[in-house]
Amino acid sequence: MQRKIGAALLGIALTLFLAWTLAAFLFQFERFALIACIGAVALTGMLGVLARRNLRHGWMAFILCLATATLWWSRIPPQQDLAWAPDIARGVTAEFQGDTVIVHNIRDFIWEDENTATEQWKSETYSLNAITSVDLLTSVWSSPAIAHVLISFGFSDGRHLAFSAEIRREADEEFSSIGGFFKTFELVLIAAEERDIVKLRTNFRGEDVSLFPLRLKPEQARLLLVTYLERGNQLAAEPEFYNTITANCTTVIFRLARLVDPGLPFDWRVLASGYLPAYLFDLGAIDTTKPLDETLEDARITSRAVLLSPSDNYSTGIRR
Repeated sequence: MQRKIGAALLGIALTLFLAWTLAAFLFQFERFALIACIGAVALTGMLGVLARRNLRHGWMAFILCLATATLWWSRIPPQQDLAWAPDIARGVTAEFQGDTVIVHNIRDFIWEDENTATEQWKSETYSLNAITSVDLLTSVWSSPAIAHVLISFGFSDGRHLAFSAEIRREADEEFSSIGGFFKTFELVLIAAEERDIVKLRTNFRGEDVSLFPLRLKPEQARLLLVTYLERGNQLAAEPEFYNTITANCTTVIFRLARLVDPGLPFDWRVLASGYLPAYLFDLGAIDTTKPLDETLEDARITSRAVLLSPSDNYSTGIRR
């Protein structure tokens, strides 16, 4: 009986090991994926044959293969200098000078359509004491359960600076949610003008974008901005991998927000990012003077964003 249970457990372990290995090889060895996958299938088959002859030896061989695969996986490093797609070629960095901060690599693209833009990167100086607002924006393009999330800081001079944690694709790559589990993409923190990063979503991609003013104290807003900029400096110094679950646009925001408020409770809606506004509503972090349904409807900005003329101030127009 024990042998049957041991054989069954080993069979399950081998099946999971094969599934993970095949996926990892497909995304890590694009040119040689077929050969690598055939090798993985052959190796798993050999382990199965060995286990039938001697279960103990089968387990020992499996553990050795698992350790080897784990060692290989742990040694795959994130990259910093590759041929990145233009819109995520530069991550934000900052220089702190007392209450003033100089922000570098702010994206200010002028988009002609969702794939074509006049590329512009710039540096701007901001006062940490001049923050007047912090807004959370969600952008839904397919399933209402999944949204891209941005944070935008408003300043007393009318400027806005938006932050977005994104996958760092190479120029010839396309996003894959499955590939996001297998060290396919790096993580990059983008800082941009709203007329670039938000307008791209409202006017050119036709996504359903909503804007929620956050209820933060001035010291919290200041700390949150500093935390974002320090995170940008950290990624510039030590690149990290994007992960579809653990290191995406929402989980990065949540971790940064926890630095501001360590008592912030985790909730499943942090992962199902389309429902993040409902989570913030329950926390009282956004407007609660109306029922949630009305708050969500009032927050939608795409319909008015597309009606703005080129001469209109985009950030002002979407907040009317």
